[in-house]
Amino acid sequence: MKLHYFPSPAAANTLGTEQLREAFLLGGLFQPGEVMAHYTDLDRMIVGSAVPTTAALALPTYKETGTGFFLERREIGILNIGDAGAVRVGEERHPLNPLDCLYVGKGERDVAFENGSSGQAQFYFVSTPAHAKYPTTVATRAQAEVQELGDPALANRRRICRYIHLNGIKSCQLVMGFTEFESGSVWNTMPPHTHSRRTEVYLYFHLGDQIVVHLMGEPQATRHLIVRDREVVLSPAWSIHAGVGTGNYRFCWAMGGDNQVFHDMDPAPIATLR
Repeated sequence: MKLHYFPSPAAANTLGTEQLREAFLLGGLFQPGEVMAHYTDLDRMIVGSAVPTTAALALPTYKETGTGFFLERREIGILNIGDAGAVRVGEERHPLNPLDCLYVGKGERDVAFENGSSGQAQFYFVSTPAHAKYPTTVATRAQAEVQELGDPALANRRRICRYIHLNGIKSCQLVMGFTEFESGSVWNTMPPHTHSRRTEVYLYFHLGDQIVVHLMGEPQATRHLIVRDREVVLSPAWSIHAGVGTGNYRFCWAMGGDNQVFHDMDPAPIATLR
């Protein structure tokens, strides 16, 4: 497991391209036959992936958590961005089709990722500390709470699919879902915002050979990252998080912090951006 400690806003403004990418971008996550994880100081969120092949992959125990097993004092949200697969929690097997989500609560000792009978399942996960146990729950793509937003004239017509949230799968602090775009729309989260009470992580996926120009940094001192398929941007509470793609894409968003109110944000109006 790799540890990530983040620079202050002032320090981030001094970083060159490669230093900025090293601090805020995770690449190379989805490796066949491996579970990969990154421990961040963003509300102690852990971001990772599992790509099982012929054998199941167990969720490891890492010394960095300081516990006897991964979910001893944590919860986890899992999104399948590949082909059909399954996640086994204890003795129960939970099939996950593409874009299905699974929440696993605090205290579950044995979690394993399994590939399906055809294709390649690819599991993305985000874990946050948990103070109480909530039940393991699956939400299929059809069961997500969906909100349509945006205007085709502004190239931001999009569909927000919420899984783990106040009115959906219950959790201690984790909030998780994904956003997808209609044909011809490429802008996400514009006008941008920050939320000082929570931090956020974006996984961009289903880009193919396209890229996203992700905007980050303080609203009056913006920076950018060039992001490719299945790369993750780590967004501190002080940073905006918005982007524009060269083609259609999806991104999984996950948040942790003081509350789970999706609309609790601090706007950064376009006129004030620099």
